[in-house]
Amino acid sequence: MYKRLRNQWNDMRRSAGDARGSSSGVDHVPDFAEDGHIRLLTFNIQVGISTSSYRHYLTRSWQHVLPHRSRFENLDRIATLLSNYDVIALQECDGGSLRSGHINQVQYLAEAAGIPYWYQQLNRNLGQFAQHSNGLLSRFRPLEVKEHRLPGLIPGRGVIVAKYGNPEDPLLLVMMHLSLSKSAQQRQLGFVSDLISDYRHVVLMGDMNAHAEQLLTNTPLKQTDLIPLPANAHSFPSWRPEKALDHILVSPSLQVHSSGVVSYPMSDHLPIALDVTLPKPDIILPKTDVTSPASS
Repeated sequence: MYKRLRNQWNDMRRSAGDARGSSSGVDHVPDFAEDGHIRLLTFNIQVGISTSSYRHYLTRSWQHVLPHRSRFENLDRIATLLSNYDVIALQECDGGSLRSGHINQVQYLAEAAGIPYWYQQLNRNLGQFAQHSNGLLSRFRPLEVKEHRLPGLIPGRGVIVAKYGNPEDPLLLVMMHLSLSKSAQQRQLGFVSDLISDYRHVVLMGDMNAHAEQLLTNTPLKQTDLIPLPANAHSFPSWRPEKALDHILVSPSLQVHSSGVVSYPMSDHLPIALDVTLPKPDIILPKTDVTSPASS
């Protein structure tokens, strides 16, 4: 069955064209702040659909296929929140199809929030029907931005990797939207663990569809020293948060000034924010191997 579904997705992608994501370019983007202070946010925006009850998954399900005038009002409200942050990871964006009014939502949010750099990763291209995407918004010029496809039985998950700061010892931001399947998460986090293994200052952020304890004790992330937000940082569902599915996990080298869930219910997820500072170059400690799970 899974093989058949994979082939169907591939056929749909080929028929819709194999278009990739896009970006704004970096010529007009300021350099990374000298003090290394950065305000981070991750937000699953559910393609601009406002959801405040489980019944809305049924009554508003048509908005995943067709346009609706309230979508731009919701996006404008989301942009108001985003304007308070420096680097934002977005999940469940649309890159410009019928349902979004043929508007690239990543670009729209960047421009509405006054953020100069944006990068859209197109993960699942269904042509005019949907352009499933992740997004990166940034006030600072990244040293480098790359995108990767995450492994999974059904294609359509991806990760954006951005570097900031000192090229010799950069801050690595890894933004993702993991699958629901635990087995797929294992493979995907194995891939992510390999990506971050050579870096000292790492931030993982996004909709990871699992609690931090599960991620840091029962997946390949257990070999890292990443630190999670408090276990009670519940982000889903937005109208009655009971699950911590959205995360910002950081290396212990980063000084955290504030962190937590932002009470801003414009989607079925609440956003997660974190304010960090990079260590000064003269106090950087050597990276050590970690074999025990990170504690929360």
